[in-house]
Amino acid sequence: MGAAAAEFVTTYLARLLEEKDEVRIVVGSAPSQDEFFAELVKSENNGRIDWTRVEVFHMDEYVGLRSAHPQSFRKYQKEHFLSHVSVKTFHEIHGEAMDTKVECRRLNALLAEKPIDLVCLGIGENGHLAFNDPPIADFDDPKWAKVVKLDDTCRQQQVNDGCFAALEEVPTHAITLTLKVFKDAACLSGVIPAKTKAAAVAAAVEGEIGTHCPATLCRLHSNARLFLDPNSASELSL
Repeated sequence: MGAAAAEFVTTYLARLLEEKDEVRIVVGSAPSQDEFFAELVKSENNGRIDWTRVEVFHMDEYVGLRSAHPQSFRKYQKEHFLSHVSVKTFHEIHGEAMDTKVECRRLNALLAEKPIDLVCLGIGENGHLAFNDPPIADFDDPKWAKVVKLDDTCRQQQVNDGCFAALEEVPTHAITLTLKVFKDAACLSGVIPAKTKAAAVAAAVEGEIGTHCPATLCRLHSNARLFLDPNSASELSL
């Protein structure tokens, strides 16, 4: 799964970089993405991409967490991705910003500058994309980034994934890129492993399209693909 996704992303980016001076991508941060990043940064893939022409955004960050916090998504990106490649720019989401509204305005301005060429995503147990949980997901969101309150299923997933020891340790709010980012991106590539994601995968691929499962947005996109393993695909009827 990780190798197949990395091969697709590497080929896609290498081709784009033959056509454009630079590309812009968004990447997810979660244990579900470990295998993908491990394959993406291998020398045989890494050498095919001129990362110095790639701008990188990450999807979300917990409000109140500094970059060095063990559960910061910036720390995840630096450990699994950015310490292995030299990108043009990494646009950090500053979760510790004193004024989160100002931080969101900064992100909105950056994201509005040029189109996003690729989003490397995961799907949450509740079907979320980034931290667009069902209660707040909006397929027609006018914003690129905003502050959201995390629903209990989303917060419990962070415990299930081993990122936090208990639910009360999980932050209640985050700054997230919105579904507008996914909707307007040129390409979506998702890596979704594990039995815990099987119901969300089935809902995303075969269920009714709507914000009750934000990942169904992928079916409205003209260039989206999901990479699954036997466990995450186990509830599909295909």
